[in-house]
Amino acid sequence: MRERTRLEDSISACKDIQCEMDDTIEMIELAEIEGDEDLEAQSISVLEDLAVLAGKKEIESLLSGEADGSDCYIEVHSGAGGTESQDWAEMLLRMYMRWAEKRGFKGEIIQYSAGEEAGIKSATLLVKGENAYGWAKTESGVHRLVRISPYDSSARRHTSFASVWVYPVVDDNIEVDIIDKDLKVDTYRSSGAGGQHVNTTDSAVRITHIPSGIVVACQSERSQHKNRASAMSMLKARLYERELQRREDEAAATNATKSDIGWGHQLRSYVLQPYQMVKDLRTGVETSQPDKVLDGDIDAFLAAALAARIHGSDAAVEDVD
Repeated sequence: MRERTRLEDSISACKDIQCEMDDTIEMIELAEIEGDEDLEAQSISVLEDLAVLAGKKEIESLLSGEADGSDCYIEVHSGAGGTESQDWAEMLLRMYMRWAEKRGFKGEIIQYSAGEEAGIKSATLLVKGENAYGWAKTESGVHRLVRISPYDSSARRHTSFASVWVYPVVDDNIEVDIIDKDLKVDTYRSSGAGGQHVNTTDSAVRITHIPSGIVVACQSERSQHKNRASAMSMLKARLYERELQRREDEAAATNATKSDIGWGHQLRSYVLQPYQMVKDLRTGVETSQPDKVLDGDIDAFLAAALAARIHGSDAAVEDVD
């Protein structure tokens, strides 16, 4: 039913655009005959708005993958570099939370490991919304930040790395077989702001899938059983995403971006000093407004990466400074 609704909405949107375009063209022809410049200008403006809408619908039509319509998990991990990279990881987490909010998605942090002084070591964000995974899936990889470090008393320029991994939420219609003997389950005390329950019981759960080496954790619930259920859901999603990646022709290139959190593997550079620029190293899309990007305005990057991924036209990764 969800697939049927999605297809009906897509067909209806195309018909509406076609109908409005035909009507607007007739209005322009009528305005030319009658010499009505105001009507002609208004009609041209309507056509321009239709062109923007058609562009958005074209990008949405690319979200036709097996799991594109699903909710998704976004994992953020800090790279080497201590406090500086942990602060950068937290900035990325906030960027994705703001992006989800702007798109009308619901975001929920289900795992959070704070850094020693500032920032985060790792965190997992659950994003719920139509085509959440389809939009976010191209964000998996290493993100690089160049700035004057606020933690350096000498005000030197630092380069920091953080990795992002996006994978779809597995619903009840998808079966993922997991053998109990392949799992290692650890419990520990949740880390966070505190409260009557946090840090007092071993409610947080970490599950390691031994054959694949995948590790997932959840600490958002007070109940250990609920955290275990959430962690198992994350594990199934990770294994499912692993299978989806295996099926893709670009799997080798995609996995290469996840191998190291460092030089030569980044997919996007965020430069705050000595100049301001954010550049996607796969598609060449760039902007001189990093503040907007870090506030969640990343749709241009997502659309370009999605189109490149669909059409198989990924650019070679090159360094930019």
